[in-house]
Amino acid sequence: MTLIVPSAPELDSATAEEFMRAAIAEGKRALPACLPNPPVGCVLVRDGQIIARGFTQPPFEYHAEPMALSQVEGDLEDVTAFVTLEPCSFHQRTPSCAKQMIARRVGAVYVALVDPHPRNQGAGLQMLRDAGMRVTENFLTEEAAPDLRPYLHKPES
Repeated sequence: MTLIVPSAPELDSATAEEFMRAAIAEGKRALPACLPNPPVGCVLVRDGQIIARGFTQPPFEYHAEPMALSQVEGDLEDVTAFVTLEPCSFHQRTPSCAKQMIARRVGAVYVALVDPHPRNQGAGLQMLRDAGMRVTENFLTEEAAPDLRPYLHKPES
């Protein structure tokens, strides 16, 4: 695998927060059609502008990241993704979102919550890091959590 060489610029905190809030707003658009999947939102940013938006579609359709990725062409090493939940690392009803982001060579990603699903739990983030992507996790978690936590995997007790 060829490593991604991110050319997406580092963002100041206030700017990054603005884009994560846009991703949170996208996630709200997913309900109720996305259920039982969590209402994830994603925005892709290039040169300080949102170039694509996505949110979780009904089961068996796009997750937030692939929906956004479908709106742009080519390699995205100069793009930063803002996603409210860790990209999935595994193929179940839909392909792995982390693998799709790697295939498109996204340069950097900010993630609000690490996915507690036992098949993910940081595996998606590790895949992105291993590919060379710049990853910032637990970013604006408290703002994104209320929309996501009711729908996230709960371990059986």
